Amino acid sequence: MSTQNRRSSFSSSTSSSLAKRHASSSSSENIGKVSAGPPHMAKKRAPLSNLTNRNNVSYNGSRSLVPPSTLVPSSTKIAKVKKGTPACISSTGSSGNNLPTSLNVKTSTVVSCKAASLPRNGETVSRIAAISAPCSMDMSPSKSDDVSVSLDETMSTCDSYKSPEVEYIDNNDVPAVDSINRKTFSNLYISNHAETKENICKRDVIVEMETDDKIVDLDDNYMDPQMCATIACDIYMHLRASEAKKRPSTDFMEKVQKDVNASMRAILIDWLVEVAEEYRLVPDTLYLTVNYIDRYLSGNVMNRQRLQLLGVACMMIASKYEEICAPQVEEFCYITDNTYFKEEVLQMESAVLNFLKFEMTAPTTKCFLRRFVRAAQGVNEVQSMQLECLANYLAELSLLEYSMLCYAPSLIAASAIFLANFILLPSKRPWNSTLQHYTHYQPQDLYDCVKDLHRLCCNSHSSSLPAIRDKYSQHKYKYAAKKHCPPLIPQEFFQN
Repeated sequence: MSTQNRRSSFSSSTSSSLAKRHASSSSSENIGKVSAGPPHMAKKRAPLSNLTNRNNVSYNGSRSLVPPSTLVPSSTKIAKVKKGTPACISSTGSSGNNLPTSLNVKTSTVVSCKAASLPRNGETVSRIAAISAPCSMDMSPSKSDDVSVSLDETMSTCDSYKSPEVEYIDNNDVPAVDSINRKTFSNLYISNHAETKENICKRDVIVEMETDDKIVDLDDNYMDPQMCATIACDIYMHLRASEAKKRPSTDFMEKVQKDVNASMRAILIDWLVEVAEEYRLVPDTLYLTVNYIDRYLSGNVMNRQRLQLLGVACMMIASKYEEICAPQVEEFCYITDNTYFKEEVLQMESAVLNFLKFEMTAPTTKCFLRRFVRAAQGVNEVQSMQLECLANYLAELSLLEYSMLCYAPSLIAASAIFLANFILLPSKRPWNSTLQHYTHYQPQDLYDCVKDLHRLCCNSHSSSLPAIRDKYSQHKYKYAAKKHCPPLIPQEFFQN
């Protein structure tokens, strides 16, 4: 198949997918969905079924592997997909009108809802929002031993607020409000005062660097529940302990796969980067997709013609895990130019889920990168957005390289921070005690991984896989891919 025909074929399929996506986002039923970007956002390419199994391969301008005589003809199947507007599958909240007339709930005791009493001026405040009467529950005569209840649809939540049994606290009632705040902060372990240095999470082993810099406390914001200040260290310690359990094999291409090689894997991931950017998927979806692909390939022999099928199935699973509104299976058929039927995508999804034993939670490089970027920004002089975008760019470059699987995700994240600091401030040491404290890595531990990331960054401009480079050459990513990378990293920067 010629390069021109392959490009036009993929372009037409993408246009239909974009139209379908646009129709979905414009319907009244799908308000708030994230629609796909305009067609000019990414360069489209042909389906990835035309892959070769040559060990010594080279790339041409069309991104297919040469020589053309070895290309496997793509499937001629055309998926019979309904052209209507896709409906986003979303969870619907339960309301009083949607509840069934009766719910037979077997209970052995009658539970009464009591609200806690709050002290006010030395006295006891009357119970707040306490409903003394039963919630309109009808006893069912069909059960004599068990208590069977039914919810009365005639009384809604709004009606309960009109009940004279309910007492409200005004914001002007300062003693009562203060009492509630004190009790809430006590239960959530929220402190009203600034924490001292002793609250910095303790590590089992901390090697202090012989510098004057001090460790910056990243977990001092106890008032913001989203920062999880009291358990942030425990979360990342758990991620470090579990990252080894969800990693793929580092030699599955040599020991398991017979018809797929590292070059085909790189082409597939490069294409998935474009798909994720076009559908505006969150970065975690892309990282999880690659993790699922590698874990599945570690134990299953895959035919080159079904490699793209595995890619879209894994991205669909990761989208369902991470996205608020994941693309439907029909859209994944469209982006493959209808090379695969809807039933084939669903069958592959089932195969991946069963092989992975539904263990979808996996620590990825992105999980650690968020934490390490905060640690780097705490003491750095560079602009925070530039550092974050550049570190993300370097981390995504590692997804394409099969040889990078030998490094743990946390090690890649730490190395990306090291190299990003060096690129932005070449004359300053890129590592410090704060980064060492929160990453558990010393500069010498990062040497090999940083060297490989540095090689990928320097060779990215001549690479035949341009999706990540084009993505991070945009203004919204601060032109991270266009930053000049110094050719050499001083050896003294790796000294502990």
